[in-house]
Amino acid sequence: MKSSKTGVLLIQLGTPDSPSTADVRKYLREFLMDARVIDVPYLVRQVLVNGIIANFRAPKSAKLYQEIWTKEGSPLLIYGKALKHDLQKKLGDTFIVELGMRYQQPPMRKALERFRQAKVNKLILLPLYPQYASSSTGSSLQLAFETIARWEVMPEVHAISSYFDHQDYIRLWAEKGKALNDGNFDAFMFTFHGVPWRHIRKTECGGTCQDGPKECPAINEHNHVCYRAQCFANARAVRDLAGFPADKTFINFQSRLGKDPWLTPYTDETLIRLAKEGKKRILVFSPSFTADCLETIHEVGTEYNELFKQHGGQELVLVPSMNMDAGWINFLEKMILEKN
Repeated sequence: MKSSKTGVLLIQLGTPDSPSTADVRKYLREFLMDARVIDVPYLVRQVLVNGIIANFRAPKSAKLYQEIWTKEGSPLLIYGKALKHDLQKKLGDTFIVELGMRYQQPPMRKALERFRQAKVNKLILLPLYPQYASSSTGSSLQLAFETIARWEVMPEVHAISSYFDHQDYIRLWAEKGKALNDGNFDAFMFTFHGVPWRHIRKTECGGTCQDGPKECPAINEHNHVCYRAQCFANARAVRDLAGFPADKTFINFQSRLGKDPWLTPYTDETLIRLAKEGKKRILVFSPSFTADCLETIHEVGTEYNELFKQHGGQELVLVPSMNMDAGWINFLEKMILEKN
């Protein structure tokens, strides 16, 4: 009898095995050696990553991971495991749900091997990155397809490459924002993970992209695959549904690395400017992160909060990520069932 099992692979970017310098260095090397992350020739990448970046960044990053690490481990991994458990419970026995990290543990390849052994006849790949970027979604799907391509028996495969514009996802963020909005915020900020500008130019947006702080136009036939355009569309949709004034809402990009130009406006520079203009309280969203992690807990919640206060601000209030919200789990279940 033909198997009626459907495999669901929840994909997260990854996290070190521990906050030790050695484990963080190992994680950084695997992550940064990905050709979709640092898109330079292999030998150049080898020198940059293994000779310079990983060695210099590992001790500093390890200290930051130590600040957010819990008794149970990395927040990103904790939320991922809990999400897998709750989705499995909701979807039932006709589904097999696995969590796979693009880098480090638990690895995507092992999760995919369990699907092969279970002889699933359908496989749904669900990266937990709402906006498509080559360095996250593209890299994860590439690894999945390369692995599946070696199987003797290949199942029907469905990949959910983005959902930044799904009305349910937009509604979840808007509801979170409205719940925290006490009417006393001077500004509302959306901060997305940045990528180098050269990554955006590779997506062939029909000449609509320009380096600089100008907002991307609405999603159209040319820019619908552009990460930056998706981020702006995502933020504007949440802003409008939550009822935040457009002139008090700012869309920015964080986490830049190196000296090459990254997506602008930069979150830190905007926060300094707003503080100097007299803004005291800002409500901050991070819609590119579906689980709280180093970039939200420390970079926004601690580092940017301190930066804002140093220049005259009083408080940044971070809207929590989706984490284990019931609405988030229901939304994922809905997307999975639509693909099944």
